[in-house]
Amino acid sequence: MNRVRLLVMDDYEGELGKAPAMDRLRKFAEVTILNRPIEAGDCHFLKGFQILLALRERTTMDSRFFDACPDLELVLQTGGHAYHLDQAAATKRGIVIALGRRVTRSKIAVPELVFGLLLGLIRQIYPLTIDMMKGGWTESIGGSLAGRTLGILGYGRLGRPVARLAEAFGMKVIAWDRGSSHSVDEFGVQRLPLDDLLAEADVISIHLRLSEESRGLLNHERLWKMKPGAVLINTSRGAIVDEPALVAALQENRLSGAGLDVFAVEPLPESSPLRTLPNVLLTPHVGWKVKDVLHEFVEIAADQLEQWLNRKLSSNEVLNPEAMVINRDRNGGLNP
Repeated sequence: MNRVRLLVMDDYEGELGKAPAMDRLRKFAEVTILNRPIEAGDCHFLKGFQILLALRERTTMDSRFFDACPDLELVLQTGGHAYHLDQAAATKRGIVIALGRRVTRSKIAVPELVFGLLLGLIRQIYPLTIDMMKGGWTESIGGSLAGRTLGILGYGRLGRPVARLAEAFGMKVIAWDRGSSHSVDEFGVQRLPLDDLLAEADVISIHLRLSEESRGLLNHERLWKMKPGAVLINTSRGAIVDEPALVAALQENRLSGAGLDVFAVEPLPESSPLRTLPNVLLTPHVGWKVKDVLHEFVEIAADQLEQWLNRKLSSNEVLNPEAMVINRDRNGGLNP
């Protein structure tokens, strides 16, 4: 059997190619690494690759994209989501999508950024740094996290590590999930109805998946239900928050600040008023983007490719196992 060909897409930083597990991938496949975006003229280039390794959501994979990949049988999708991918179009063509849901290092990286943003806002680190770089010495009074209440929207894979860090800072933690009651978990974290949490929390950190239910969840009405002077941190998905309403809340000092790593439109348009507000900290969707996470993505992809080629890839790691119903030539398969 000929070795499969694998295209690593979107390695702009060159870090996937440096991952130790890349040597394992090369044992299983002939690997090509693309360190730039896929462009319209790349249609001919995509032919002949049976496997794609996709870095998060950098490349949109719609029906037209899959038409340009006639030999594609498996997408190794890093991370646990595939919002950028037309699942129906892939399934129709018998293309299997394997997700990197078991990534663990992002459970450290994202909570770290949450507190980087929060401390930056509470202690005014950025404006003080800029002032000192200009020769200033501002007599500023900041705040403390100890004794404040953190409200977590989405008390799951990322919300729970955020809660543990908050407790280390001496914060009280409350949480909301869809269907929450007033239950208290083993760490003393109380789940509250959403409106109750918004009214009580000094800081709100979002850790929800984007869905039809969560899209626009923090609209104008709910932002105005937040405790006056509260801080909003969003490292989840920009579309969960109504951005124009958030801008208004910040301009009117209804909220004292916001730390944002995600936006409704990415990259954030240059004209966005968020770029000029003095009470925000912005980062360009880097919560997951640390070397350890990128290297783990390749480790998971190597495991999944080996299992696929041995026809032992677990359907639990696949977004669309029903794609296997399509009768077509494949070099691998799922665990029966």
